[in-house]
Amino acid sequence: MPIINRIAEFHADMTAWRRDIHAHPELGYEEHRTSALVAAKLADWGIAVERGLAGTGVVGTLTGRGGNTRAIGLRADMDALPMPEANGFAHASTNAGAMHACGHDGHTTMLLGAARYLAETRNFDGVVHFIFQPAEEGKGGGRRMIEDGLFERFDCEQVYGMHNWPDLPANRIAVHPGPVMAAADQFSITVSGHGGHAAIPHRSIDPVLVAAHIVTAAQSLVSRGTDPADSAVVSVTWVQAGTTYNVIPDEAKLHGTVRTFTEPTRARIREQLGRLAESIAAGFGATAVLDYRPGYPATVNTEAEARVAAGIAAKVVGEANVTWAPNPSMAAEDFGYLLRERPGAYVWLGHGAHTGPACRLHNPHYDFNDDILTTGASYWATLVETILPRSA
Repeated sequence: MPIINRIAEFHADMTAWRRDIHAHPELGYEEHRTSALVAAKLADWGIAVERGLAGTGVVGTLTGRGGNTRAIGLRADMDALPMPEANGFAHASTNAGAMHACGHDGHTTMLLGAARYLAETRNFDGVVHFIFQPAEEGKGGGRRMIEDGLFERFDCEQVYGMHNWPDLPANRIAVHPGPVMAAADQFSITVSGHGGHAAIPHRSIDPVLVAAHIVTAAQSLVSRGTDPADSAVVSVTWVQAGTTYNVIPDEAKLHGTVRTFTEPTRARIREQLGRLAESIAAGFGATAVLDYRPGYPATVNTEAEARVAAGIAAKVVGEANVTWAPNPSMAAEDFGYLLRERPGAYVWLGHGAHTGPACRLHNPHYDFNDDILTTGASYWATLVETILPRSA
C-alpha cells in the first residue's frame, strides 16, 4: 500500500496547516494557539477531544467500526524552540525568539492528517487516541501528561511516535528494535580551592588546575569504564572560573551532559563521576561536589512493536525504503517516558529533500519538508488500520 490517495488529495490543506503553525511557534507549556487549532480541527471531524493534560496537551479519541475495545496511542509534539528564525519565506516565525526548528509543526500536521482520514473512513475496529503533547524540548511534557493521568484516562495497549530525520533521504523510514535516543542528564561540579596571586601559585590551591584534571579524567569513564558495545558520552561543555588574568580564584565550576542508553550505565557513570571528582580534588588538597540532575530517559523501542512498525512502513514506502536497526542517536526525546509505561515504537521519517547544514535540526534556517507530510500521515493511518483491522 503506497501513500493513501485520500490523504494525498488534501496535501495542500496539510501544507497550509503546517505553515500556519510554523508561523506561530509557541514554547513549552505555552502552546495555547496550537492546541486550540488542533482541538478545533479534531472536533470538526467528529473526534472526541479532551484538553488540559500537562496544561496545553490535547487528546483526541476516535472509535472505529465494530465492537473491539483495543486501543492504541499515536503521539505528536507541538512545541517550538527558544531561538530566532533566520528564514525569509512567507511562513517564517512571527513570534520573536521562538522557532519551529525541530519539525514539531510537521509532526502535529501529519497526525492531524491521519486523524482527518481515519475520521472520514473509520476503516478500523478499535480505539485510537491522538496524543498531542506539549513541551518536548527539555521541559518533560511527556512525563507531565503521564503524571496527569494520560494512560489512566486514555488506556493504550501500545503507543507510537515519529520524528522527521534530515540525515535520511526523504520518505525513507528508519526503525530501531531497541534504543533509539539516549538518556540526557546534566551535571555541575563545584571545585573549591584557595585563591591567591597567580605569580605565587605555591601559596594557593588552584581550583582551575583541579578542574582541568577532572575534565581530562572524566573521559576515561567512557573510554575505559564503558563496554565498547554500550555507547555513552560525557561532555564538559561549560567552565566557570576567575575574574582576571593574575588572580587564582577560590572556586571553579564545570557543567556538562551525560548521554547513555542503559540504566546500569547511567547509574554507574553518575556514581563514578562523583567519586572521580572528589578523589582528584582531594589529591590536590581541594574539594569537589557533584550536582547530578537526571533528565529524559532513553527512548527504547520494544522489539515486537518495532517489527510491526517496520512492516507498516514497508507498506507505505516500500521494503527498499525501510532502514532496520540503524545506529541510535545520542540526542534525547521525552517519548522515552511513554515507552516506559507502554510497549511501542518510535520511528524516524526521512526529511532529506533539502541538503546541507541548513537542513539540520535546531538550525535557524531549518524548515520542515512539506513533501513528506502525506507519507507521515499515511504511515499513521496504515498503522491504525493494520493493528486494529476490521473483521471480514
